[in-house]
Amino acid sequence: MRVPSTQALRALDSFARHGSVWRAADELHLTRSAVSHQLRLLERDLGFDLLERVGKGVALTARGRRYAHDVHKALTMLGEASTQYSGGGIGGSFRISCTPGFASLWLCTHIADFQEMYRDVSLSILTPRRLEDVSNPDADAFIAFGDGNWPNRSVELLCDVQFTPLCSPTLLNKIGGLSRPADVLRTNLLHLNDFEDWLRWLSLSKVETVDPAGGIIFSDMNLVFSAAIAGQGIAMGDELTGGKALREGRLVRPFDIAIRASRSYYLVVDTAKSDHPVLPAFRDWLRSSLADAAAEARGAYG
Repeated sequence: MRVPSTQALRALDSFARHGSVWRAADELHLTRSAVSHQLRLLERDLGFDLLERVGKGVALTARGRRYAHDVHKALTMLGEASTQYSGGGIGGSFRISCTPGFASLWLCTHIADFQEMYRDVSLSILTPRRLEDVSNPDADAFIAFGDGNWPNRSVELLCDVQFTPLCSPTLLNKIGGLSRPADVLRTNLLHLNDFEDWLRWLSLSKVETVDPAGGIIFSDMNLVFSAAIAGQGIAMGDELTGGKALREGRLVRPFDIAIRASRSYYLVVDTAKSDHPVLPAFRDWLRSSLADAAAEARGAYG
């Protein structure tokens, strides 16, 4: 079993003493979502439930209370030891290179939760010129969009991407709705780098004699969505990076048909930097946050 993070153990100890997430968040100077996130991580690492729903709230299970009691004793010992030995939690600089679309549409709307949990980490977000570029020597980790083939590096799949047409409600009304897949050809098709994704979706949808070359090509997903939200055409987008715009009603999904993208998002790390002290915490936070986002998308659009 992996050793749980100190942050997660402190979240459990505070919750056990106060009996509520918001009081624990106040004591730890974290957001409620950050405390809940730490407790979910701890349950995953331990392999058993710490919390159970009671009425409209949550409480510790019997096993959770016993574990929290032992954790409190252990944290007390650690606190006493800290008066004799120097040391601290995770800290230092950590530079993340991330594709512009993923950075602006997802990472930058969630990264404060990580910062709340690890206040001693100095974060920098960098963006590459190419979606698959992992060559920046200043970066400690990369969130790249590619086929997973980066030799001599640690590569972890973060999430597959399902592409489907997305457009603004204004455009939908302007063109009189989209009742069948071929109707997308009544307006501009918006592309990310090339025509491949639209060609595959149109083929799957059995739309024949199609030449999508008249559409508009953009270099990153942020630009594709900006054009779609502005009613300039229909994007081939995904519900992860487009989730916020979908929830706010700035984009809508007119069809259930989706294709699996030929590329995916990966966490890529140079082997020389695989022992960076911040990396395990960032990797765990990223995995859990993306899993939460996927579950939320399934609940909202599934």
